[in-house]
Parts: sequence; C-alpha cells; structure tokens
Amino acid sequence: MEPFQLLPENEAPSLLMLQPWCELDHLTAGFTTRHAFNTALHVGDAPETVINNRKRVVEQLGWPFEAFTCAEQVHGNNVYLVTSDDAGRGRFDRLSAIADTDALITNVPGVLLAMYFADCVPLYFYDPVTESIGLAHAGWKGTVSEIAVKTVEKMTAAFGTEPKNLMAAIGPSIGASCYEVDESVLQHVRPLDDKSIIQISPSSDRAQLDLKHLNRHLMIKAGIMPSRIEMSSWCTGCRTDLLFSHRMENGTTGRMMSWLGKKSR
Repeated sequence: MEPFQLLPENEAPSLLMLQPWCELDHLTAGFTTRHAFNTALHVGDAPETVINNRKRVVEQLGWPFEAFTCAEQVHGNNVYLVTSDDAGRGRFDRLSAIADTDALITNVPGVLLAMYFADCVPLYFYDPVTESIGLAHAGWKGTVSEIAVKTVEKMTAAFGTEPKNLMAAIGPSIGASCYEVDESVLQHVRPLDDKSIIQISPSSDRAQLDLKHLNRHLMIKAGIMPSRIEMSSWCTGCRTDLLFSHRMENGTTGRMMSWLGKKSR
C-alpha cells in the first residue's frame, strides 16, 4: 500500500501525508505537492510569496511557523545535529539556513525539519526508542556518497540509536522509468549496485537508474530492517500534474517540501 496518501481535495494546501507515521499521535511527516506551490527560496519566486506558501503548509499541520527549520542543500552528505538553538533557522531567508547540509537530525520536540525537492529522493528516519528523527535529501550525488548511511551513523553517535530500531521511509521522487543517466553517473553508482538498481539500455551506453531502491539498499546496509522501510511509488516525472519535476520541466520549476516533526508527548 502507498504510504504517502493525498489529503482530500477540499483540504488545502494539497499534501501527501506519510500515513503510517502520522497515525503515531506525536509525529507529523509528509511531502507537499505542486498545488501547495513552490516552497524554496532559490528558484526565482518572490521571497514573500514563498514564505507565505511555507506558512500555509505549517498552519495546515497545526504547527507554529517558529518551529520550521531548514538547511541550504548542496547535494552532499553532511548531517547536522539540530539543537533547540537552531529552531526556526532558514524559515525567512537562505542566509540563516543551516549551511552546506543535506540531512538534519534532532531529538528536540517541537522542531519541524524541512527540505526541498523536484526529483531527488526524500529520506525519513524515526527512532521510537530514543525519540529522535532525521530527514535527508538524496540526489544521485548524495545517494552515491551514502547520505542514508551517514544519517544513521550520526543518529547512532548523537542519540545512541540502534539501526535495527529505526523506522525509515523513502518519499516521492523520480522513478527509474523517467531517470536515464550516462556513464558519468554510472561510474559512481556501480560500486553500490545490488544488481537491481541499474537497467542498461541495449541500444546505448545510457541506463535507467532507480534511486529509490538504491537508497533502500543503503538503508539496509546501514542496519535498518527491510520490513521497517516504507517506500513511495509516486514518481515526480510521471506525475507533473501533481508534483514538480526538474528534469521533465527542463529545469524551470518550483520545489516541493518534505517535513518531519515530533511534538512533546
């Protein structure tokens, strides 16, 4: 069953909720759609418009905007430990966002982690034992530099997380059928491949790459139990009616937002 469920059309803005996690009464997790409009400050929209889009989403979730905390993503594998002093960074401008970071972890209740996407893979982590959470952005560069593994390692070091206890989720992103890459990418993927990720075209040296399954493979490598990993079937390339796609829209498009937060019990 698809874990990311679309809210009814009469509930604006249009959100995909990570339903199995949202059934835990102290967690909120999900992904915006293009009908919630652009949520990133770096794609040319007026800042005040983007901030209002963010506020609408947070209001829909029933959280204060002061909790909204985000990073300046760089397609790397740096993981940042968010403390209570970091709450609210980046909500109004890029300068105050957490710099050079593609994964955020915290055990502070009342902090809403957020990241931005238009094909890349959103990764979600929750440790019900230590009550810690993590959110990561995995493009192909972040994927091959094993940001999924780095996030688990950082949660282990910071909170004492045991990977076998983790719940994880892989959100809406571009699927293999829409994501063709050449040798410049494949040379970095092959060392990680479990033989089901790369589908070589018989007529060329290009291949269809399944980033979702590759990140699942890396989560399992990090020690997460396969049965505890949710994976979305939503493809940003196939569903440009609902989702932004950098590739399908030739680089001119908005950004969706993943979010993950834990309230005090």
